[in-house]
Amino acid sequence: MEAKVVARAARKVYPSLAGDVPAIEGFDLDVREGEFVCLVGPSGCGKSTFLRILAGLETLSGGEAYIVPGPDPSRPLNNVVFQEYAVFPWKTVRDNVAFGLQMRGVGRGERLAVADRWLAKVGLKRFADYYPAQISGGMKQRVSIARALANDPQVLLMDEPLGALDAQTRAVLQEELLRLWEETHKTVLYVTHSIEEAVLLGDRVVLMTAHPGTKKAEFVVDLPRPRDLGTTQSRRFAELTGAIWDELKDEVRRAMEAQA
Repeated sequence: MEAKVVARAARKVYPSLAGDVPAIEGFDLDVREGEFVCLVGPSGCGKSTFLRILAGLETLSGGEAYIVPGPDPSRPLNNVVFQEYAVFPWKTVRDNVAFGLQMRGVGRGERLAVADRWLAKVGLKRFADYYPAQISGGMKQRVSIARALANDPQVLLMDEPLGALDAQTRAVLQEELLRLWEETHKTVLYVTHSIEEAVLLGDRVVLMTAHPGTKKAEFVVDLPRPRDLGTTQSRRFAELTGAIWDELKDEVRRAMEAQA
């Protein structure tokens, strides 16, 4: 399949009083249509910066990073799900999920019907008329994920979307993400600090070096789909997570030493 996300020698530099600070240097990546790729690396390696560049929220200093447009110009190129609960507190759950469709000019009846379908998929239909202050953090993140999927982006960019959740809620939403991906086969680029989460969710895991971030290695996750939390008990899961940690641990130490 052709690449949907492309990066070639991507470079991002931030100016400072001490001189330019490179955040990403010479980063290459291809993500194929319908592929779920996880980016893993130490804190400060530029994972989130790269996602923000693809989303158009940051500009490159050099090289290329872009999403290849599909044939339907009415579909947005991307939607981002952030770690923070990016929901509008003055809108109901249903109106939050319908917001992207509203911005695209979809009529009220149609967009609310689409929102209700996605709320049903994430188990929140009976909370459609609630406000964000009335639901839990895990439920707010389900709203964010449903809103992104309801908007039918060509690529879903996810920046540690489960990072702020407790372990039990995180496990439940990991299984929900697996189920939703099986239904949609959406192209996903997913940033996480968790090797276990990356192996559970992804088709490939791409490792980034310590600052400045570049590509160090990648692993094909050859675990059969569909997956669930039981997958984490398999021998192959343990082999993959161990192999990834062996490649990553020196970069984590480098990042910690640089921050000392």
